[in-house]
Amino acid sequence: MKFFTIARKHAAMGAALVLAFGAAGQALAIDPAVALKEVAVMLPPQGPGGEKPVTAADITLSNAELAQIRAKKAKAAIVMHYGGNDWSRAQVEGLKAQFKTMGIEVIAVTDAGFKSEKQVADIETVLVQKPNIIVSVPTDPVATQAAYKKAASQGVKIIFMGNDPKGLVAGVDYFSNVSPNDYGNGVASAHLMAQALGPNGGEVGMVFHAATDFFQTRQRYLGFKKTMADNYPNVKIVAEQGIGGPDFVGDAEKAASAMLTSRRNLKAIWAVWDVPAEGVIAAARAAGRDKLIITTVDLGQNVAIDMARGGYVKGVSAQRPYDQGVTEAMLAGYALLGKKAPTFVAWPIIPTTRDNVLAAWKQVYHTDAPDNVRKSMK
Repeated sequence: MKFFTIARKHAAMGAALVLAFGAAGQALAIDPAVALKEVAVMLPPQGPGGEKPVTAADITLSNAELAQIRAKKAKAAIVMHYGGNDWSRAQVEGLKAQFKTMGIEVIAVTDAGFKSEKQVADIETVLVQKPNIIVSVPTDPVATQAAYKKAASQGVKIIFMGNDPKGLVAGVDYFSNVSPNDYGNGVASAHLMAQALGPNGGEVGMVFHAATDFFQTRQRYLGFKKTMADNYPNVKIVAEQGIGGPDFVGDAEKAASAMLTSRRNLKAIWAVWDVPAEGVIAAARAAGRDKLIITTVDLGQNVAIDMARGGYVKGVSAQRPYDQGVTEAMLAGYALLGKKAPTFVAWPIIPTTRDNVLAAWKQVYHTDAPDNVRKSMK
């Protein structure tokens, strides 16, 4: 399938989406179901450095190129920011599978636990093993800058997963960046929330990532807020709380508990990804708020189970981490060959509700949903 880049603002998605109500000059609302279909084929407006996105469908390697890559007997290291969720595990699985096809040895997989000092140490340790390739997500775009610069100066081909460090130049200091549509993640999770709230809307809260210079999660936050402000006048964001981790479940539970205590009319809470959403679920359960609506990003197993059983989670903007890992590995092959490549490559997202959670799981992870998810549907 060919995906289309839509760089314009979401507010201008098209007149076909817009449903007017009332007299001229009154607010406009859009049909969430229609809007979700469009966002599912969008690419992000731009990359972290303003790069124009290119669809991942354009990244290909011929059999002859694969043979050339295998002959190089290259080594790769995967330097993760955080390994404690299904998204990270699927990325690593996709990378490993494609590297195996390309004859590239994976010599290390590291987990920084969202601590920049640990990731800097991981990079230093990996460099001793002389990899040809590093695929990574920087925990902090400033604190990790020197470590990545050092890797680049040693001739390592670097592929980033969405984020990139400050001061590194695409196509010079690193080869390419592969990302989901994180702005679209925010857009989709807003439409999913509005759809679950219904026409009367209500007061909602946001649990966001406090690292405001972390490109991916910042884009989700901006996409959610703008979509709500532009399209759903009956939905009011009345509480926001940032969380810094590394205990994202615990931090989110505390943030959500405070919101639920101070805002008795709160109908919904958005969580920046699935792990914080687990904390929001715990807070809602402890407060006896059985009707609270939660939407989030990333189809992790725990939120999938909750959604399948008709629980708090009413919608997820699912990413394609396995496919993203495959694309990152292929771009590493481009780098080894000296083949020209785009500096920012993107995958669209999958808006997910209980109705399509099993199909979405297979798209995301390239395997059937586990028994505990399928049994929860009953």
